[in-house]
Amino acid sequence: MAQIFSPRSNTQAKVIIVATILLVCAGGWLTSAVWWSPYTTYVNVPFDQPVPFSHQHHVAGLGIDCRYCHTSVETSSFAGIPATETCMTCHSQLWTEAPLLAPVRASLTTNTSLKWNRVYDLPDFAYFDHSIHVTKGVGCSTCHGRVDQMPITWKTQTLYMKWCLECHRAPENYLRPQNEIYDMAWHPENNQSALGRQLVAQNHIDTSGRLANCSTCHR
Repeated sequence: MAQIFSPRSNTQAKVIIVATILLVCAGGWLTSAVWWSPYTTYVNVPFDQPVPFSHQHHVAGLGIDCRYCHTSVETSSFAGIPATETCMTCHSQLWTEAPLLAPVRASLTTNTSLKWNRVYDLPDFAYFDHSIHVTKGVGCSTCHGRVDQMPITWKTQTLYMKWCLECHRAPENYLRPQNEIYDMAWHPENNQSALGRQLVAQNHIDTSGRLANCSTCHR
């Protein structure tokens, strides 16, 4: 009786199996690469804005405190986007005819808000409150990076759940004293472990594990 499969079938089967495994691995790697790439996360990608506002100039150059523009960061879930009147407090006196600021002047004249593009924009199924994080000792630069060095604002963190949980599971690694919250240049010292544990106790942060529960952020 003639053989159903030729002698080469074993070799062909091995090649197909190996190729399938490699293809699955390559697909997984490609999916992961795209998932973590700026194409998906927009990390380090400057956002176009109606006015190219420079935090580097206003914060580092002029020394304007975050809270001057983001007025509700300590009291609300939303940090707040400055009203046109806030911008014009200075620019009614400085650079009053600068072409770059034409959209700001038009906004004031027409009483129409500027449509800024959100750099950090969480999906609706994720709850986040700025005030509680600031109150408990999380500084601006921990999440937003060195905004004072950005001529145009970009994201420095993915906002993926994995990143949030790193802090929620070990908050002592990220907390800082209240007088350092708005210091963009602050970074943990060698004693961060001890300082962090002290701040966890001082700020009454829940260490029972509830901060990592789904319902904490998904309500």
